Parts: sequence; structure tokens; C-alpha cells
Amino acid sequence: MRIFVAGATGVIGRRLVPMLVEAGHEVTGMTRSKRKQDLVREMGAEPAVADVFNVMRLRDVMQQADPEVIVHQLTDLPKALDPRKAEQQTARNDRIRTEGTANLVTVANSTNARRIVAQSIAFAYGPGGPRAKDEEEALYDGAPEPWRRSVHALRYLERMVTGSQMEGIVLRYGFFYGPGSAYASDGSFAAQVRRRRFPLVGDGEGIFSFVHVDDAASATVAAIERGWPGVYNIVDDHPAPMREWLPAYAELLGAKRPRRVPIWLARLVAGWYATYLATELRGASNERARRELGWSPRYPRWRQGFEQALD
Repeated sequence: MRIFVAGATGVIGRRLVPMLVEAGHEVTGMTRSKRKQDLVREMGAEPAVADVFNVMRLRDVMQQADPEVIVHQLTDLPKALDPRKAEQQTARNDRIRTEGTANLVTVANSTNARRIVAQSIAFAYGPGGPRAKDEEEALYDGAPEPWRRSVHALRYLERMVTGSQMEGIVLRYGFFYGPGSAYASDGSFAAQVRRRRFPLVGDGEGIFSFVHVDDAASATVAAIERGWPGVYNIVDDHPAPMREWLPAYAELLGAKRPRRVPIWLARLVAGWYATYLATELRGASNERARRELGWSPRYPRWRQGFEQALD
């Protein structure tokens, strides 16, 4: 198939494009930077330089590629998120999810593409309820700002994709770990853990669903090739509270055991969102993706995946 990957040089794009090429697909990889054209070629794809906010240029490169499937992996986030600057740091990414998605879908609807697959997240569900939430559970629309704005941007993206004239598939990825991610041994999160700047908050009851970047990419390949339109959680099999995974992660990094701080202090220093993740977050279930996409993670348990990724 002819596949157009928007965001080909991102964390997932760098794992996804070689998989698609190896599977025999003809891939065009879109990047905003002329300097990354050679990287796209090295992965076996044809580069297309375009900014998703430049509709005329976007239309030109997409029509030239004439894709059968379009993959939306566009993001715009700093390498190291500072929870105290979340308002500013997430604004560009929210714009990608709203205005950028609208541009991508509008242009895609004018091509012969039959399917679009887009990146979302599996950690925007509301608090309370089951330990591992399925795709029918409500997103956290009532969250405080700026997280509320980000959740609304996610909802907009998902509605644009699933409501397009194409077969729209949304993949709600869990927290990425593995090469190029913040949880990689050279990533920003690992650096904070080594410096003991990422403590356990309260009882550490926030439940995280992780996914290795290669598993996220393989799920994307599955969604390109098969499956019904709709929304799918792409996570491993074992959601884990922070009190379990954070000390294990620190040990694998060779770091000291994380400090423990009270909730009030975490909220004061790191803000509401970081405290919410640590204490109230719920995980996600991958049952639908297993059943309908025929996908299963190579790393079904976060501990096994961490050991391999940090070896």
C-alpha cells in the first residue's frame, strides 16, 4: 500500500516507518524540517517537507504521494516537560491536535485515501472507576486548566478522525518507553529520577499503562492493515501503580530509591497535573485492540519491557 506518515521523524515515526517499509509498503514520510530529509530516506521512505499549518503545501505533497492510508503522528512537545510551565508547553501540541488535525483531515478527504490512523493518548480518562478503563469510559472533560484544554483538543482530534469520510482509527497510546522516549536511559524522565527529582506522592496510587515504542508502532501497522474504524487503547497488559513501577524503574537505572512527599507539597511544587498522575490516574485496557486488530504487545509486562529497554 501507499502510506503517508505525517510525523515520520517523531518517537513513533522513527520506529514505524522502517516497519512499514520492511512489510513492503510504499511510504512517504512527512517532516517539517529540511534537515531531516536524509533521515527519512535512511529509513527507506520518500521524504516530503511540509508544515501541517501550510494547507497549500500540505495538499501538494499529499496529492503527489497519492496515499491509500494516512497516518497522523504529529506532535509538538518539548523534550522535557516542566509541570510548572504546562500552560505554555502544551499549547503548541493542542494546536496540532485541533487546527493541525483539521487541516490534515480536510486535505486527506480530497485524496483517494481510504483510511486514516491517528495518535491519541490512553491517560486522559477521568478519575475513579475501574483500574483499567476501556474505550467507552469518559475522558476527563472536567479537569482543571490547562489539562482541560488538552483533553478537549484530544476529543476534537478523535471526532475529526472518526467522523471523516475515510475509515478513521484512533490509537490511544499509553506512556511511551524505549528508544527516543522520555523513559529511555538518556531521556528527560530518567534524568529526573537519577537526580531524585521525581518522588512518590502520597501512597503512589496513580495507575500507569505503559507501552514500548516498538509495540506502539506494531499496533499502528496493524491498524493500517486491518481492523474496524473506531478508538483503541494501545497499552501493555499490566497497569501498575506508581508505588510499584517507579522504584523498580529507579533501580534499573542504578538510581537511589525515590523520595516520598505528601500530596500537599507535590501540588505546591509540581502543580495539579503531576499530582493527579501520581495519585488518581487510572490505567487502560487493551482488550479491544487484541480482539479487533489482532494485536498483542511484544512486551506485555512493563517490568520485562523496562529491563530490556534499559539493559
